[in-house]
Amino acid sequence: DGMTDAIEERLFVADSPKPMEEVCAALESSIPEHGFGLLHIHDVTAKMAAKGIEFGRPVKIFDVCNPHKAKQVLEKNILISPALPCAISVFREGEGTRVCFIRPTVMLEMFGEPDLGPIAREVEETMRAIVETAVR
Repeated sequence: DGMTDAIEERLFVADSPKPMEEVCAALESSIPEHGFGLLHIHDVTAKMAAKGIEFGRPVKIFDVCNPHKAKQVLEKNILISPALPCAISVFREGEGTRVCFIRPTVMLEMFGEPDLGPIAREVEETMRAIVETAVR
């Protein structure tokens, strides 16, 4: 439907036939290989379960960042800080796994800082490479 298409235009989405655990492990090694740091992994399903909320689908969110790029962005405009770090979501999709993130170029458009376009594109390309390496 149109709404899903509009959402997916704002995201980078990649699918893998591999099980989620395998994709998550590949992602953990792919992140530093591409010069990014892994700040945290949120196990959303486990967190919900700990609060007594059943969510029957595994979802993990990887917070990733490149400190050099983050510094450039924050020096330009500290108000962009809530958009950091970048989040990569991993969840089970049918028999396989789906990985997605909000495209930094799209996210940055909200802030009206055209000077940051090249940084956003570079971050987006690197994040694509991180994900594409992990889903292979």
